[in-house]
Amino acid sequence: MRAVEIRTFGAPEGLAVIDLPAPVPAAGEVLIDVEAIGVGGVDTVIRSGALAGFGFREGHIPGNEVAGTVTSVGDGVDPALTGRRVWAFTGESGGYVERTAASAEKIVPLPENLSTADAVAIGTSGMVAHFALAHAHFAPGESVLVRGAAGSIGIMTVQLAAAGGASAVAVTTSSAERGGRLRALGATHVLDRSGNGDGPAEYDVVIDVVAGADLPFFFDKLAPNGRMVTVGVVAGMPPVDFGAKVMASFRKSLSFAAFSADSVPEADRRTVVAAQFSAAARGELRAVVHELLPLEKAVLAHRKMDDGEVVGRIVLTP
Repeated sequence: MRAVEIRTFGAPEGLAVIDLPAPVPAAGEVLIDVEAIGVGGVDTVIRSGALAGFGFREGHIPGNEVAGTVTSVGDGVDPALTGRRVWAFTGESGGYVERTAASAEKIVPLPENLSTADAVAIGTSGMVAHFALAHAHFAPGESVLVRGAAGSIGIMTVQLAAAGGASAVAVTTSSAERGGRLRALGATHVLDRSGNGDGPAEYDVVIDVVAGADLPFFFDKLAPNGRMVTVGVVAGMPPVDFGAKVMASFRKSLSFAAFSADSVPEADRRTVVAAQFSAAARGELRAVVHELLPLEKAVLAHRKMDDGEVVGRIVLTP
């Protein structure tokens, strides 16, 4: 079967299509014929080599979520799953493939009227957005700023904050056109990437997908007792002394946290993903698919991600 691996860290051209033996489901696993693969910001960060210190090596197959049809099951798995369309979480590896063996504990069956492409646009991103807002102790009536809102996590955070009763949902983005699309999803104020624009002076919650050198400046956007939660590092790590900005606002009692879905029990993640799929099937959540590209166009997908062209999620199709 075909797969895409990171042959060399760095530019998108370091990705290469390879051939691998088709997997066989072990006990507790299902074999999925993959129909849709979500291309996430974490994939591009791993490909760049920025996370080599966290154990990622060249030869790594990126991709943390897929959707498709179960074709067989391993020992101990309900055979009734065969033929079912499912979404599967693969961790930070193994998703850029034509077929995958996934743990039965990490799959969620899809509603009949939810496409596999929409499933990978919502799945991990919606789950991360849900738990990030919970990690920030977001409550109805509070104001929320989403930094890097045009990506799939940001888009889901905007929708969930608006549906959760936020008094204001501000977004940072790069253009008026993107701002208009985010307003249609629930944003009430559109700011530029530096956080300037027509919006509240301060926010109760900042959800940050970007990090990078500018992260400390957004502490100035926090209201007293405000909370910032960072869920991604698509712009790189923040400055080593970024915490000094929090301490400089000591009397405002600000809080900063990093959040990873790895800290959430598997069963809780599946419950949230299943609920969001049902909400999307009812029209209560919108999946934003930027583009469908064939698996062999993974290099192009990563170029578009690196160039900041993407609104929502690029989906690869084997």
